[in-house]
Amino acid sequence: MNRRYRKTIIAGNWKMNKTASETRALIEELKPLLAKAKWCDVVLCVPFVDISAAIKAAKGSKIAIGAQNMHFEKSGAFTGEVSADMLTDLGVKYAIIGHSERRQYFNETDETVNKKVIKALEAGLRPIVCVGESIEQRDQGVTMDNIRMQVKIALKGVAAKELKKVVFAYEPIWAIGTGRTATSSQANEVCEGVRTCLRELYGARAARSVTIQYGGSMNAKNAAELLAQTDIDGGLIGGASLKAADFTQIVEAANQ
Repeated sequence: MNRRYRKTIIAGNWKMNKTASETRALIEELKPLLAKAKWCDVVLCVPFVDISAAIKAAKGSKIAIGAQNMHFEKSGAFTGEVSADMLTDLGVKYAIIGHSERRQYFNETDETVNKKVIKALEAGLRPIVCVGESIEQRDQGVTMDNIRMQVKIALKGVAAKELKKVVFAYEPIWAIGTGRTATSSQANEVCEGVRTCLRELYGARAARSVTIQYGGSMNAKNAAELLAQTDIDGGLIGGASLKAADFTQIVEAANQ
Protein backbone atom coordinates (compact mmCIF):
# COMPACT_ATOMS: atom_id res chain seq x y z
CA MET A 1 0.00 0.00 0.00
CA ASN A 2 1.07 3.56 -0.58
CA ARG A 3 -1.33 5.91 1.20
CA ARG A 4 0.71 8.95 0.27
CA TYR A 5 -0.63 8.85 -3.28
CA ARG A 6 -3.80 6.73 -3.28
CA LYS A 7 -6.65 5.36 -1.21
CA THR A 8 -6.72 1.84 0.17
CA ILE A 9 -10.04 0.17 -0.66
CA ILE A 10 -11.35 -3.12 0.71
CA ALA A 11 -14.41 -4.23 -1.26
CA GLY A 12 -16.54 -7.28 -0.59
CA ASN A 13 -18.05 -9.09 -3.56
CA TRP A 14 -20.96 -11.08 -2.20
CA LYS A 15 -21.67 -12.68 -5.59
CA MET A 16 -25.05 -14.50 -5.59
CA ASN A 17 -25.39 -14.72 -1.82
CA LYS A 18 -27.64 -13.25 0.89
CA THR A 19 -31.30 -12.31 0.88
CA ALA A 20 -32.39 -8.78 1.82
CA SER A 21 -33.01 -9.78 5.43
CA GLU A 22 -29.65 -11.56 5.61
CA THR A 23 -28.03 -8.45 4.11
CA ARG A 24 -29.44 -6.24 6.84
CA ALA A 25 -28.28 -8.65 9.52
CA LEU A 26 -24.71 -8.92 8.23
CA ILE A 27 -24.30 -5.17 7.78
CA GLU A 28 -25.66 -4.52 11.29
CA GLU A 29 -23.07 -7.00 12.55
CA LEU A 30 -20.30 -5.32 10.56
CA LYS A 31 -21.02 -1.69 11.42
CA PRO A 32 -19.58 -1.63 14.95
CA LEU A 33 -16.69 -3.85 13.90
CA LEU A 34 -15.69 -1.49 11.07
CA ALA A 35 -16.30 1.77 12.92
CA LYS A 36 -12.55 2.31 13.33
CA ALA A 37 -11.72 1.79 9.63
CA LYS A 38 -9.74 5.03 9.52
CA TRP A 39 -7.19 4.42 6.81
CA CYS A 40 -9.19 2.59 4.16
CA ASP A 41 -12.54 2.77 2.42
CA VAL A 42 -14.91 -0.17 2.84
CA VAL A 43 -17.31 -1.22 0.07
CA LEU A 44 -19.87 -4.01 -0.07
CA CYS A 45 -20.90 -5.05 -3.58
CA VAL A 46 -24.20 -6.87 -3.11
CA PRO A 47 -26.76 -8.50 -5.44
CA PHE A 48 -29.13 -6.06 -7.15
CA VAL A 49 -32.12 -7.17 -5.06
CA ASP A 50 -30.21 -6.41 -1.85
CA ILE A 51 -29.05 -2.90 -2.73
CA SER A 52 -31.89 -0.95 -1.13
CA ALA A 53 -31.67 -3.00 2.07
CA ALA A 54 -27.89 -2.60 2.14
CA ILE A 55 -27.99 1.17 1.68
CA LYS A 56 -30.55 1.57 4.45
CA ALA A 57 -28.60 -0.70 6.80
CA ALA A 58 -25.27 1.03 6.06
CA LYS A 59 -26.63 4.55 6.57
CA GLY A 60 -24.51 6.53 8.99
CA SER A 61 -21.60 4.08 8.78
CA LYS A 62 -18.31 4.02 6.91
CA ILE A 63 -19.61 1.33 4.53
CA ALA A 64 -20.29 2.28 0.89
CA ILE A 65 -22.50 0.07 -1.27
CA GLY A 66 -21.56 -1.17 -4.72
CA ALA A 67 -23.18 -3.22 -7.47
CA GLN A 68 -21.72 -6.33 -9.07
CA ASN A 69 -22.54 -5.36 -12.65
CA MET A 70 -24.35 -2.77 -14.77
CA HIS A 71 -25.43 -2.26 -18.38
CA PHE A 72 -23.65 0.07 -20.79
CA GLU A 73 -26.82 1.74 -22.09
CA LYS A 74 -28.78 4.42 -20.28
CA SER A 75 -32.12 2.68 -20.87
CA GLY A 76 -33.89 0.51 -23.42
CA ALA A 77 -35.14 -2.97 -24.29
CA PHE A 78 -32.62 -4.94 -22.24
CA THR A 79 -34.74 -7.29 -20.17
CA GLY A 80 -33.24 -8.10 -16.79
CA GLU A 81 -30.52 -5.45 -16.97
CA VAL A 82 -29.80 -2.49 -14.67
CA SER A 83 -28.43 0.90 -15.74
CA ALA A 84 -25.87 3.12 -14.05
CA ASP A 85 -28.51 5.81 -13.44
CA MET A 86 -30.72 3.27 -11.67
CA LEU A 87 -27.83 2.46 -9.36
CA THR A 88 -26.83 6.02 -8.56
CA ASP A 89 -30.46 6.92 -7.88
CA LEU A 90 -30.46 4.29 -5.13
CA GLY A 91 -27.22 5.64 -3.65
CA VAL A 92 -24.76 3.13 -5.08
CA LYS A 93 -21.17 4.43 -5.24
CA TYR A 94 -19.22 1.63 -6.95
CA ALA A 95 -19.79 -1.01 -9.64
CA ILE A 96 -17.71 -4.10 -10.36
CA ILE A 97 -17.09 -4.34 -14.09
CA GLY A 98 -15.67 -7.29 -16.04
CA HIS A 99 -15.39 -9.80 -13.23
CA SER A 100 -13.98 -13.09 -14.52
CA GLU A 101 -17.25 -14.85 -13.75
CA ARG A 102 -19.13 -12.33 -15.89
CA ARG A 103 -16.62 -12.88 -18.68
CA GLN A 104 -16.77 -16.68 -18.34
CA TYR A 105 -20.50 -17.27 -17.87
CA PHE A 106 -22.16 -14.23 -19.45
CA ASN A 107 -19.98 -13.44 -22.47
CA GLU A 108 -18.55 -10.21 -21.10
CA THR A 109 -15.83 -8.92 -23.43
CA ASP A 110 -13.10 -6.31 -23.21
CA GLU A 111 -15.22 -4.10 -25.46
CA THR A 112 -18.34 -4.30 -23.27
CA VAL A 113 -16.14 -3.64 -20.23
CA ASN A 114 -14.98 -0.44 -21.90
CA LYS A 115 -18.54 0.65 -22.63
CA LYS A 116 -19.53 0.03 -19.03
CA VAL A 117 -16.53 1.93 -17.67
CA ILE A 118 -17.46 4.97 -19.77
CA LYS A 119 -21.10 4.82 -18.70
CA ALA A 120 -20.22 4.32 -15.03
CA LEU A 121 -17.98 7.37 -15.02
CA GLU A 122 -20.63 9.46 -16.79
CA ALA A 123 -23.14 8.51 -14.09
CA GLY A 124 -20.79 9.27 -11.20
CA LEU A 125 -20.01 5.68 -10.25
CA ARG A 126 -16.52 4.44 -9.46
CA PRO A 127 -15.89 1.36 -11.62
CA ILE A 128 -13.89 -1.52 -10.14
CA VAL A 129 -12.41 -2.97 -13.32
CA CYS A 130 -11.33 -6.59 -13.09
CA VAL A 131 -8.40 -7.90 -15.11
CA GLY A 132 -6.70 -11.27 -14.93
CA GLU A 133 -5.22 -14.30 -16.64
CA SER A 134 -6.03 -17.99 -16.83
CA ILE A 135 -3.62 -20.67 -15.70
CA GLU A 136 -2.92 -21.48 -19.36
CA GLN A 137 -1.95 -17.87 -20.09
CA ARG A 138 0.32 -17.79 -17.04
CA ASP A 139 2.00 -21.04 -18.04
CA GLN A 140 2.48 -19.70 -21.58
CA GLY A 141 4.22 -16.59 -20.22
CA VAL A 142 1.68 -14.12 -21.61
CA THR A 143 0.19 -12.89 -18.32
CA MET A 144 1.22 -9.26 -18.75
CA ASP A 145 0.45 -9.22 -22.45
CA ASN A 146 -3.11 -10.23 -21.63
CA ILE A 147 -3.43 -7.87 -18.65
CA ARG A 148 -2.07 -4.89 -20.59
CA MET A 149 -4.54 -5.53 -23.40
CA GLN A 150 -7.43 -5.64 -20.91
CA VAL A 151 -6.31 -2.42 -19.23
CA LYS A 152 -5.84 -0.54 -22.48
CA ILE A 153 -9.19 -1.56 -23.95
CA ALA A 154 -11.03 -0.87 -20.67
CA LEU A 155 -9.68 2.69 -20.62
CA LYS A 156 -10.31 3.58 -24.25
CA GLY A 157 -11.87 7.05 -24.24
CA VAL A 158 -11.23 7.65 -20.52
CA ALA A 159 -9.65 11.06 -19.91
CA ALA A 160 -6.71 11.49 -17.56
CA LYS A 161 -8.80 13.56 -15.15
CA GLU A 162 -11.21 10.62 -14.78
CA LEU A 163 -8.55 7.98 -14.24
CA LYS A 164 -8.28 8.51 -10.47
CA LYS A 165 -11.96 7.49 -10.17
CA VAL A 166 -11.19 4.08 -11.70
CA VAL A 167 -10.20 1.18 -9.45
CA PHE A 168 -8.48 -1.86 -10.91
CA ALA A 169 -8.71 -5.33 -9.38
CA TYR A 170 -6.17 -7.93 -10.43
CA GLU A 171 -7.84 -11.31 -10.19
CA PRO A 172 -5.79 -14.30 -11.34
CA ILE A 173 -8.62 -16.44 -12.66
CA TRP A 174 -6.85 -19.59 -11.49
CA ALA A 175 -7.01 -18.34 -7.88
CA ILE A 176 -10.71 -17.47 -7.64
CA GLY A 177 -12.84 -19.89 -5.68
CA THR A 178 -10.17 -22.58 -6.03
CA GLY A 179 -8.44 -22.12 -2.70
CA ARG A 180 -5.22 -21.32 -4.57
CA THR A 181 -3.66 -17.91 -4.06
CA ALA A 182 -0.90 -16.15 -5.94
CA THR A 183 2.13 -15.49 -3.78
CA SER A 184 2.43 -11.93 -2.55
CA SER A 185 5.32 -11.32 -4.94
CA GLN A 186 3.36 -12.73 -7.91
CA ALA A 187 0.36 -10.57 -7.06
CA ASN A 188 2.45 -7.44 -6.61
CA GLU A 189 4.37 -8.07 -9.83
CA VAL A 190 1.15 -7.96 -11.85
CA CYS A 191 -0.28 -4.98 -9.94
CA GLU A 192 3.00 -3.17 -10.59
CA GLY A 193 2.65 -4.12 -14.26
CA VAL A 194 -0.83 -2.60 -14.34
CA ARG A 195 0.57 0.63 -12.91
CA THR A 196 3.38 0.63 -15.44
CA CYS A 197 0.80 0.33 -18.22
CA LEU A 198 -1.17 3.24 -16.71
CA ARG A 199 2.03 5.27 -16.52
CA GLU A 200 2.67 4.69 -20.22
CA LEU A 201 -0.89 5.76 -21.05
CA TYR A 202 -1.37 8.69 -18.70
CA GLY A 203 1.95 9.62 -17.11
CA ALA A 204 3.50 8.91 -13.72
CA ARG A 205 1.43 11.34 -11.66
CA ALA A 206 -1.90 9.95 -12.86
CA ALA A 207 -0.76 6.33 -12.56
CA ARG A 208 0.35 6.61 -8.96
CA SER A 209 -3.09 7.91 -7.93
CA VAL A 210 -4.93 4.74 -9.06
CA THR A 211 -5.99 2.16 -6.49
CA ILE A 212 -5.13 -1.38 -7.62
CA GLN A 213 -6.68 -4.19 -5.59
CA TYR A 214 -5.80 -7.86 -5.43
CA GLY A 215 -8.82 -10.06 -6.07
CA GLY A 216 -7.55 -13.64 -5.93
CA SER A 217 -8.85 -15.29 -2.76
CA MET A 218 -7.55 -12.71 -0.28
CA ASN A 219 -8.55 -13.87 3.17
CA ALA A 220 -7.98 -13.18 6.86
CA LYS A 221 -4.77 -15.22 6.90
CA ASN A 222 -2.97 -13.77 3.88
CA ALA A 223 -4.34 -10.21 3.81
CA ALA A 224 -1.56 -8.58 5.84
CA GLU A 225 1.21 -10.05 3.67
CA LEU A 226 -0.54 -9.09 0.43
CA LEU A 227 -1.39 -5.58 1.60
CA ALA A 228 2.21 -4.98 2.67
CA GLN A 229 3.23 -5.04 -1.01
CA THR A 230 4.01 -1.68 -2.60
CA ASP A 231 1.46 -1.82 -5.44
CA ILE A 232 -1.43 -3.68 -3.79
CA ASP A 233 -3.81 -1.02 -2.51
CA GLY A 234 -6.64 -3.17 -1.20
CA GLY A 235 -8.65 -6.24 -1.99
CA LEU A 236 -11.74 -7.41 -3.85
CA ILE A 237 -12.89 -10.03 -1.39
CA GLY A 238 -15.15 -12.95 -2.27
CA GLY A 239 -16.05 -15.64 0.28
CA ALA A 240 -14.35 -13.94 3.22
CA SER A 241 -16.61 -10.89 2.83
CA LEU A 242 -19.61 -13.04 3.82
CA LYS A 243 -18.15 -13.67 7.28
CA ALA A 244 -18.09 -10.67 9.58
CA ALA A 245 -15.05 -11.79 11.57
CA ASP A 246 -12.94 -12.60 8.50
CA PHE A 247 -13.88 -9.45 6.62
CA THR A 248 -13.16 -7.31 9.69
CA GLN A 249 -9.74 -8.91 10.03
CA ILE A 250 -8.93 -8.01 6.41
CA VAL A 251 -10.04 -4.40 6.96
CA GLU A 252 -7.93 -4.25 10.10
CA ALA A 253 -4.92 -5.46 8.10
CA ALA A 254 -5.53 -2.61 5.65
CA ASN A 255 -5.58 -0.13 8.52
CA GLN A 256 -2.12 -1.00 9.79
